[in-house]
Amino acid sequence: MAIESSCDETAAAVVKNGREVLSNVISSQIELHKLYGGVVPEIASRKHIEKINQVIEEALDTAHMTLEDLDAIGVTYGPGLVGALLVGVAEAKAISYAKGLPLVGVHHIEGHISANYIENKDLEPPFLCLVVSGGHTHLVIVRDYGEYQIVGRTHDDAAGEAFDKVARAIGLGYPGGPKIDKLSREGNPEAIAFPRARIEDSPYDFSFSGVKSAVLNYLNACQMKGEEINRADVAASFQKAVCDVLVEHSMQAAKDFGMKKLALAGGVASNSTLRAAMEQACARRKIACYHPSPLLCTDNAAMIGAAAYYEYQKGVRHGLDLNAVPNLQLG
Repeated sequence: MAIESSCDETAAAVVKNGREVLSNVISSQIELHKLYGGVVPEIASRKHIEKINQVIEEALDTAHMTLEDLDAIGVTYGPGLVGALLVGVAEAKAISYAKGLPLVGVHHIEGHISANYIENKDLEPPFLCLVVSGGHTHLVIVRDYGEYQIVGRTHDDAAGEAFDKVARAIGLGYPGGPKIDKLSREGNPEAIAFPRARIEDSPYDFSFSGVKSAVLNYLNACQMKGEEINRADVAASFQKAVCDVLVEHSMQAAKDFGMKKLALAGGVASNSTLRAAMEQACARRKIACYHPSPLLCTDNAAMIGAAAYYEYQKGVRHGLDLNAVPNLQLG
């Protein structure tokens, strides 16, 4: 069984052999945090405490199992919001102690990468993975299960963070990514020439603060001139600028490191424009392209269960001194 509570989803899942999901229960707080335009850490922590026992019970019931049927328990211990993480870690440690189950702490980003194993039964390392979420934008070489080399990362805003900030600026609200994706279908992605940032001497790294600022400057200029703002064109043009950079850097890394398999991971991996552009780019270069279904791109416990299984197989065990590590590094 796996537990995920790193941000604003309280989730539990039962996973068999790392790739078969017997249950995957998610209690989302999105409607609650919409009121504040983003996640409020203290509120998120309290809601995790309220929901976690219910979510675990439902995951076990759906899988037709009890705690006695489990072989181990996996839990996200970082990175994330420290208060939120602590709820899941404390719960997992309590179950581990009470039932004598091995405890396996999981890196949240490793979970996102491992989500690809659930629906792509043929996917095995090595492969290149683009991790794009609200807090992370990484290009990662997955050398083996649990073995990662980060070859590219963002220097400022993560892609998902930029989506949220631009969505707020054009009045779409939270969560920004899905709303920009939807509105973009009504707009012209070539309408506005927003910049594509490149980092000198770091061809695989990213920077999204520039394109975010360019959008804000465009909106301010239109308001000062009294010009009408076409929100759909702004959303589509911004989204294309971000996706172009993500695809370009991924293709460059795949070429330079000789990778014939590429996977997407993280919440932004559910973006329809990014998925389509990456699939087309991979097809042109005869690279196999993988991505989880949208439900498994966002935070969930099934992905944590998949990652925990491979860590468990390698002999990774954590003691009851396992703690939340909000800035936990991958690799």
